[in-house]
Amino acid sequence: MDEKGINEILDRLKSGELAEYYVTNEDFLPFRKVLVMREDFKHFRGIAQRGGSVIYEYLPEPRS
Repeated sequence: MDEKGINEILDRLKSGELAEYYVTNEDFLPFRKVLVMREDFKHFRGIAQRGGSVIYEYLPEPRS
């Protein structure tokens, strides 16, 4: 998973095209590295799953 692909996924979450996105344990670190560099980082919520995977959602209001 490259930076461009990750940003496309995050943009699709932001636009509402995707309701959620499942990130595997293997892709978590590269995905998070790109996510934390975004200006709208606090709008994304990650829900940890068993085994180290995460489901990401976009929130209209930034989390605190």
